[in-house]
Amino acid sequence: MYLLGSRYCDTQRLTDLAWSTFGSISGGWRRVQAICDYVHGHIKFGYQFARSDRTASEGHQERIGVCRDFAHLAVTLCRCVNIPARYCTGYLGDIGVPPDPAPMDFSAWFEAYIGGRWYTFDARHNHPRIGRIVIARGRDAADVAISTAFGQAELVHFKVITNEVRDCDAIPTRPAMELERRLFA
Repeated sequence: MYLLGSRYCDTQRLTDLAWSTFGSISGGWRRVQAICDYVHGHIKFGYQFARSDRTASEGHQERIGVCRDFAHLAVTLCRCVNIPARYCTGYLGDIGVPPDPAPMDFSAWFEAYIGGRWYTFDARHNHPRIGRIVIARGRDAADVAISTAFGQAELVHFKVITNEVRDCDAIPTRPAMELERRLFA
């Protein structure tokens, strides 16, 4: 399922571009990173560029978008070169990077299946980040919409805060929780 085209990942329009640009790159990881580098340099990010119906090929052509457009294009290019890829949505805080004064928002990234497991990639930021909170995974944004509204809908309030926990002892591990449950049962 993660090799097929979908609503926003219109593989049939980008297959030739994908093979001509990335087909000679060997190795799954290097190929996916080359795709991320390409998408990161090709699309200009801006919230004012948000459009709910933009496909990957339109994002490629228009060269503007938001994080979902970066993810859709990268997912599509991966699928075009036979690398399974799935769209991810969730939260991405400012842990390990300079604080962003803008309010926290939903974020989109993707995962590619390489060497028998899924790896996280983010074509918008294009460097490793910590503190991702995955809400859902799917073929594209149509599968994992955070909310769906028909007609006029106004967001009145939205606030998400993430904080890094520095003391690992403060977070019980699964074995510690199991032991505690047996001791106090």
